[in-house]
Amino acid sequence: MRIGEISASVYRFPTPEPEADGTLQWDATTAVVVQARAGDVTGLGWTYSTAAAVDVIADHLAGAVTGLDTTDVPRCFEAMRRACRNLGSKGLVMQAISAVDIALWDLAARTLDVPVTALLGRARDRVPVYGSGGFTTMSDGELRDQVEAWAAAGCVAMKIKIGESWGDRPDRDLARVRTLRECAGPDVALMVDANGGYRRAQARRVGAELDELGVVWFEEPVSSDDLQGLASVRDAVRCDVAAGEYAADVYDASGLCPVVDCLQLDATRCGGYTGFLRGAAIAAAHNLDVSGHCAPALHAPVAAAVVNLRHVEWFADHARLEPLLVDGVPAVEGGAMIPNTSQGHGLVLRPDARQWRTR
Repeated sequence: MRIGEISASVYRFPTPEPEADGTLQWDATTAVVVQARAGDVTGLGWTYSTAAAVDVIADHLAGAVTGLDTTDVPRCFEAMRRACRNLGSKGLVMQAISAVDIALWDLAARTLDVPVTALLGRARDRVPVYGSGGFTTMSDGELRDQVEAWAAAGCVAMKIKIGESWGDRPDRDLARVRTLRECAGPDVALMVDANGGYRRAQARRVGAELDELGVVWFEEPVSSDDLQGLASVRDAVRCDVAAGEYAADVYDASGLCPVVDCLQLDATRCGGYTGFLRGAAIAAAHNLDVSGHCAPALHAPVAAAVVNLRHVEWFADHARLEPLLVDGVPAVEGGAMIPNTSQGHGLVLRPDARQWRTR
C-alpha cells in the first residue's frame, strides 16, 4: 500500500496546577498529533512540542513521504530528514519528524495486521518503568501521595526534580531527597533530575551529598550541551550520570555516550522509533544501557525491541495525559508495561479528545 494523507493537529492539556522543575515552569502540555493514512487504514503518532510543528509537517514532511510504500519507513525517515536540510534537523524539526515516523510505523504494522513489535523485533515481553514526577512545586504531602501511587504500581525506582531555581536552593533539593527516601523506603532506588540547573562545581558538591543519601541516578546535573561538565560530574560521583533527552540524532547520541552512564532517548524528539533504535545501537557500541524519556505508552513497543534497555520513564504528566488522548494505553503493573500484541502500537485517538484540540 502507498502512503496517502498526512495530517497534524494540536491538543493542549492543562495541568491540575502549575508545575516546575529546576529551570522551567508550566501549566499545560501540548501534544502535536499526526495521522498517516493508506486507504482506510490510519497510523497514529505524536510529539510533545509546540503548535509550530504542524506547519513543519504540512509544509515539508507530508509531501516527502506521500506515495511511498507503507513498509518503507526507514526510506521515509531519510526523505523527511533531507526535506528539512535548509531548516536544520534538530529541535522542533526533529520533533515533527518523530511524530510522523511513529505514525508511519503504526501504519505499516496495521496494514500488515501485526503489532509494531512484530516489525521491530521483541527483546522482552515486559517493559520496566520507574515513577517520575516530584516537581519542585510540590509539598511534602503531595510528594508522599505520588510515591504511594508509584509504589502501588510496583515501581522499584522513583525520580524527583531538583536543581530548584537554577540551583539556588540546594538545601531544599537535598531535603526533598531525604523526604523521598523516607516515603519510598529502603528498597527503592532513588533518582533525581536537575534539568541542567547546576553549575559544574555545584553539581559535583551536590552529587557528593546525593551519594551519601544513596541516590543511584543523577540526571542532567549540568546542561546536556556541556559535555565536559557532564564528564567532570561523572568522574566525581558514584551515582550514574544520565542525559540524552534532547538528543536529536546519531551525532548527539555519539557525543553523549562517552560522558554518561546511561543514555536517555526520547522517541518524540530523537526521530521516532527509527531514531530511538539508531540511538540505542550507538549506546550498545559504548556498552551503555538506554532509558526511554517520558511518553511511556508510545515508548512501550520500541523499548520492548531494545536489548540494552534499562527502563522507561513513567512521567506523571504524560501518564495522566495519555489516557485522555488515546485508548489502548498499557497499564503499569508490577513496575512494568506489557506492549500491545494486536495491531500497530495499539493506541487509537479518543473521539472525546476533541475537547482539548486547539488546532
